[in-house]
Parts: sequence; structure tokens; C-alpha cells
Amino acid sequence: MRAINHIVQFSGGKDSTAMLLMMLERGMPIDDIIFCDTGMEFPGMYDHINKVEKFISRPITRLKPPHDFIYYFAQYPKTRGKNKGLPGYGWPRMWQRWCTRLLKQEPTQRYLKSVGDYIQYIGIAADEPKRHVNIPKNTVHPLYDWGITEKMALQYCYNQGFSWGGLYEQFRRVSCWCCPMQRISELRSLRKFHPGLWQKLLEMDKMVKYDFRPDWSVRQLEQRFAVEDCQLSLF
Repeated sequence: MRAINHIVQFSGGKDSTAMLLMMLERGMPIDDIIFCDTGMEFPGMYDHINKVEKFISRPITRLKPPHDFIYYFAQYPKTRGKNKGLPGYGWPRMWQRWCTRLLKQEPTQRYLKSVGDYIQYIGIAADEPKRHVNIPKNTVHPLYDWGITEKMALQYCYNQGFSWGGLYEQFRRVSCWCCPMQRISELRSLRKFHPGLWQKLLEMDKMVKYDFRPDWSVRQLEQRFAVEDCQLSLF
């Protein structure tokens, strides 16, 4: 019988962190822990991943795509589709999340093909039932099975000493800092708490033809937030 590899998919967020630590507490088998590095994570997220490695005393495998985000975003030569000839995919949209496919899904698929038989563990919480459907036989959602909600997962991580440098106090989700699918309130937080990243976002918006969001460019958001700051200062 061929050995089965037990693979933890680790994004570094509250759910996958709680899942990993709880699996280790329960003595569950783990052969590898994989993190897909988009290159656009918050600096605090990279610090968190390093802290988790030290806490569990074992390495986390970093998977990377052939090219970085900026290449796919603004440089990749498009050879077909309505935007044929334009460089790069531009900003992701809900209906065209090329970033997830190229920077996360494809590197993960390449890796899993190389390990033979496997079971993958993914941090889907108990209050995410829409994500707990049509699960492949070799995929397990431990948090869902254990009844651990997102709130419970976050508190568990806090209790273990993980804080992400306050990211979960600033944002609802802590995925890529440049994501145009963030709420306006989260983009306001990005500008307020991470001005260096906000300036990078302003520069990135100049690289491509289409605006950051269908309703706003980053420059327009900068103007909006500046006006709102002035209005607040009057009170």
C-alpha cells in the first residue's frame, strides 16, 4: 500500500493557523505544511508565518509561482481575448480572479502532483457552510468538523499569543493588501495604518489601463479619503 501524505494548506490567516495548531495538539499526522506566497501579503503576515514556524519547531514550505504578481498584473503579454495586445491581466475582479488561479491554485496543484497520494487539510470554519460542499474525498475541513467558528478560531490564536501585529483589528480579512475586492472601510484602514503600502497601491494603479475598481481608481480614493479626513478634523 502506498503511503498517504498529510498536507496542511496554510494561508497564515486565523483559520488555517488555528487548524494547524489544533491538529498538532491532537497528534494528527502532518507530513508537510504549504504556504502559497503571492508576494503581496502584509509584512505582518510574513512575520506571523515566521513566528508560527518557531512556535511549532518545524518548517513551512513556501510555494511560489513562476513569476511575481507585478508581472502577471502589468507585464504579461496577452495573446487572446478582448484585451489582446494589452500587457498584463490588470486588477482582479470577482469574475476574473486570475491572482488566485496563478499565484495560489496552480502552484498548489503542481506541488500536490509531486507528492503522490495525499490528504489535504483546509481551514474552513463551521460558520462557512457554503464552502463546505462538494468536497473531494482526499480533502478534510477539520475546523468545520470540530464546530470551530471563525470567531472561535481567532480567539484561540490570540490565546496562543498570535496577534498578526493587529491586522485583524484593522481588517476583516488579511489576504493580499492590494486586493481591489476589499471594502471601502478596509481600503481606508490600509491608507491609515499602512501608508507605505498605500503609496505602492497608488503607483500600481498607474501601471494598467483599467481602474482599481469599477467605481473608483486609487487616485480617486486618495482624494475621497483626504476630503473625509479634512471634514473630520473640523469637528
